[in-house]
Amino acid sequence: MKPSAPVCPVPSEQQPLNEFRDLAESWYFRWATLGLVSYLKPIVVLWGMSWLLSAPVAAVSFPAQKHPGQFVLCAAAGALVLPGLALVRLLLGWLYVRDRLLRETIFYEESGWYDGQTWTKPDEVVQRDRLIVTYQIKPILQRLLLTFAAFGGVLVLGASVWIVLFGF
Repeated sequence: MKPSAPVCPVPSEQQPLNEFRDLAESWYFRWATLGLVSYLKPIVVLWGMSWLLSAPVAAVSFPAQKHPGQFVLCAAAGALVLPGLALVRLLLGWLYVRDRLLRETIFYEESGWYDGQTWTKPDEVVQRDRLIVTYQIKPILQRLLLTFAAFGGVLVLGASVWIVLFGF
């Protein structure tokens, strides 16, 4: 007689695999899984919309008529804040699910914060979850980290242009 598979006591919505599926299917977090153009489009749109906030702030310090170069550099750097925050939220969500999938024991709540339990995953579940992390979540995290590196590169380039053209 073959032993039955262990029953998972973790509520469905708190199981790491279901959390991964929910994240991958949500309209916001799915953004990180899209093709390159579809991924970059919201970043560019958010950056463009952020100009509505950053341009007036930059104009106070550097009026566009008197200091156009400084105005553009400051407004462009300030406009990176909104897409940067959106990407931080994406990164944190995917890191949370990655960490839940990588853990061998899962903390869960049966009915509220006061009655938490832990469940140790069987080896098959641990292996499955690690494969999901390796082949599905790791590329997403690499893309997000590369995007942050690009943001950093843009800021360094802007600072370099500032120093060359305007000094400190």
